Amino acid sequence: MNAPIPSTPGFRLFYLDDSGSPNDGHIVFSWVEVTPSCWRGGLRHWLDLRKQLYADFQIPPAAELHAAPLVGGRKMPSTNGEVNASKSKRRRAVRQALDAIGQNTDIAVGAVYRITDARGRAYHRERGVVYDDLIQHFTRRLEEADEFASVAMDGDGSDPTYFRAHRNMKLADRRIIEDPIFQASHVSQWVQIADLVAWTAYQSLNPNPTKTFARTWYDDFLRGRDVNGGPLQI
Repeated sequence: MNAPIPSTPGFRLFYLDDSGSPNDGHIVFSWVEVTPSCWRGGLRHWLDLRKQLYADFQIPPAAELHAAPLVGGRKMPSTNGEVNASKSKRRRAVRQALDAIGQNTDIAVGAVYRITDARGRAYHRERGVVYDDLIQHFTRRLEEADEFASVAMDGDGSDPTYFRAHRNMKLADRRIIEDPIFQASHVSQWVQIADLVAWTAYQSLNPNPTKTFARTWYDDFLRGRDVNGGPLQI
């Protein structure tokens, strides 16, 4: 008889996306987290929202919800041209999605940020440092809870920064297993949720006068679901 695999401590999944801009020095990483036992319920809640968005705004459930182009009108996700042409309706759709995230009791969200004077390549390097600090933040939380986790994020894996952050951890102390798992946002509902959280966190930190309408959205919809009580400076 084969020996059974030993039981393990708790486990959770982190789905990440980033926001910010090298033009103003903001670096933001945000995430949605879920345990395996809550994964189905969390996704079901989100898919119900996607059905409602189709009923209200004719945005198909398979259409990518990407906050910046949706709010800015650079993508036309709706099959209804009037919705695509209306700033107010596109913003209402985003607010409805954020409200669904905030009301989803099977998930939690979080955000970390740094504001830097670095620009160009130096900004890119600093973003890597922030990601490394985020991984250490996750690790401390996981140690306290005696849990392990995996990280999935938007992208194609071409940036080695994220691999290095994982592989630089001592194996004996690792709580995040494997390298980051990269998923294109247009095929992952979870990464799209993380994108909405990241963009909204950035707007709460960024004094951009053209986005004042979104300045309070993090407080309005997401702060109550945030594991740190709000965007955390690291």
